[in-house]
Amino acid sequence: MSGLAVRTENLSVRFGGVPALDGLDLRLAPDKIHGLLGRNGSGKSTFVATLAGFRKPDDGRVLLEGGELGAAREPYEDAVVTSRICLIRESGDLVGAASVKHVLELAAALRPFWNHDLARELLDKFEVPVRQKVQKLSRGKKSALGVVLGLASRAPLTIFDESYLGMDVPSRNLFYDALLADYAEVPRTIVLSTHLVSEVSTMLEEVVILDRGRVVTQAPVDSLRGRGASIVGPVAAVDELTADLTVLAEQRLGGTKSSTVLGDLDNGLLARARSAGLEIGPVGLQDLFVHLTDSTPTKESGR
Repeated sequence: MSGLAVRTENLSVRFGGVPALDGLDLRLAPDKIHGLLGRNGSGKSTFVATLAGFRKPDDGRVLLEGGELGAAREPYEDAVVTSRICLIRESGDLVGAASVKHVLELAAALRPFWNHDLARELLDKFEVPVRQKVQKLSRGKKSALGVVLGLASRAPLTIFDESYLGMDVPSRNLFYDALLADYAEVPRTIVLSTHLVSEVSTMLEEVVILDRGRVVTQAPVDSLRGRGASIVGPVAAVDELTADLTVLAEQRLGGTKSSTVLGDLDNGLLARARSAGLEIGPVGLQDLFVHLTDSTPTKESGR
């Protein structure tokens, strides 16, 4: 089994004429862990629902290829394709009156790559009672059950849409460890749609940031981390150094200023910073995400 490659072409979805997705052109490489980041209302949930074939695009299309599918196919109303996709949403999409055992049996019947042993192992780790009805589970246990269904499906395209928000920190860490361990054993394409950027940043290989239904940026995590820096020092020196850079945010305290900039800092610029007594520091993925999706006007080169 190998993961599915995802391609979207001018993908657009509208609600009452208002675009939730606005002409997305994206590529998600197979067999990688992708982070899907965005603020509330950015279009993340609409995007993953469309990827999974739950929703038909208003314009454009989603194409999945690789593995047993061969040539590119659209997921909407294609049972073969959708059986290779597992979308676990925060809402759970679980039958409340059914028992956990029945939900697992249903998942096993629908998922061609379902792994019973992994499901049992994870249920024990998360302490999910198998004979309990889903509607009687706490929010945390429902989230844990969703995580079990997603991981044990071993679907070539597995998507977690904020599905672990109901879990406490130890349980989320258990999920992250389980995901990485099983991904190492059975690579596939995984998409994590999340607000918990700082928690998952070390797991991600590629990142897509959405804002108002459009792509802000898509890049490997390592290169994205290298695109931002904080520059701290005397106001005049910081202003001079950042005059031709994209400034995402600025803070000033007395005669000291801190600027967060976007862009690669070459050796010449770094040498100028050192000679001016400025401090250069990295910007974490969480902070970079916040700055890139901030609606506050910023100073950019050429403006």
